[in-house]
Amino acid sequence: MIVGVPKEIKLDEYRVSMLPVGVEELVRRGHQVLVEAGAGLGSGLADHDYLAQGAEMVSGPEEIFARADMIVKVKEPQPCEWPLIRQGQIVFTYFHFAADEELTRAIIDTGSTAVAYETLADDNGRLPLLTPMSEVAGRMSIQEGAKYLERPQMGRGILLGGVPGVAPANITILGGGVVGANAAKIAAGFNANIGILDINMDRLRYLDDIMPANVDVLFSDRHTIREQLARADLVVGAVLIPGAKAPRLIEEEDLKRMKPGSVIIDVAVDQGGCIATTRPTSHSDPTYIVHEVVHYCVTNMPGAVGRTSTYALCNVTLPWVLQIADRGIEEAASHSPPLARAINMHQGDVTNRAVAETFDLKYSPQFVA
Repeated sequence: MIVGVPKEIKLDEYRVSMLPVGVEELVRRGHQVLVEAGAGLGSGLADHDYLAQGAEMVSGPEEIFARADMIVKVKEPQPCEWPLIRQGQIVFTYFHFAADEELTRAIIDTGSTAVAYETLADDNGRLPLLTPMSEVAGRMSIQEGAKYLERPQMGRGILLGGVPGVAPANITILGGGVVGANAAKIAAGFNANIGILDINMDRLRYLDDIMPANVDVLFSDRHTIREQLARADLVVGAVLIPGAKAPRLIEEEDLKRMKPGSVIIDVAVDQGGCIATTRPTSHSDPTYIVHEVVHYCVTNMPGAVGRTSTYALCNVTLPWVLQIADRGIEEAASHSPPLARAINMHQGDVTNRAVAETFDLKYSPQFVA
């Protein structure tokens, strides 16, 4: 199989979808790897690192998309890439279709097979290709929240950990999954006061067992959320329904309960956001203010720490890339239920129920695991 690794072109995206070791492993198995020149520079990986492992370097994305049987990316194809995708081609990347109807319909029209990192789930419901980026985003949410609480960034002028004689910040985390747990872990290290909310009592019991004393675990309902908003200096949106649009937990009217200069970091923005006032932003223009509340809604948070994120991502994606390359997508999916769950579209059909229901499209269960 010919595997293509184009350079990521989304604004402020510095990750790359394959490490040189990935090229080596594919070439050893008899596959050919095309890498766009400069694709790894944002992660500190030079072209010669790929060439040394047997990659063929190409100058632009047009040749990669024209020749490759499978495209391996990090972020969803951008509008200028849509016309390059061919019928029957496999595209393996983060798609987050439920947040973008235009992208969804464009990829359907290509007739390609869209294999989404974020819906590859094991038999226990874990998301091994989403987990490392959720870990990065969860930890970054506190790092970014600390920055935007500073007064020059229009925040309240709050130091997360306080100092002797001055209380630390109050942080509310909506969602106790991978993002939320990692956010709470980092926030706890700052000695802030943290409330983490979830609707899964088993998860709350687990978090209660492992979290330090400055983390309160709370059942999530409308009353508790509103109470938390009134005291929060920083709110982290960390909810996820795999493949589907994020549930909306905070309405615009609720923001009026928050203190002027408080900060919202909506990590769920990739799936449409869990706050009514969320709209996608970028690293170069990350924030906006609604009702005196600073909103940070960057859609590719891990892209800012490209080297860490690239290694974390490629560590988990490579085994699946190898499976698809060795067997082809249909045979690989027949042998691997997680891969079957990751196929969102195939030859113009929507094969993921959540995506189909989000946009009232016909659901074709070709790869039910």
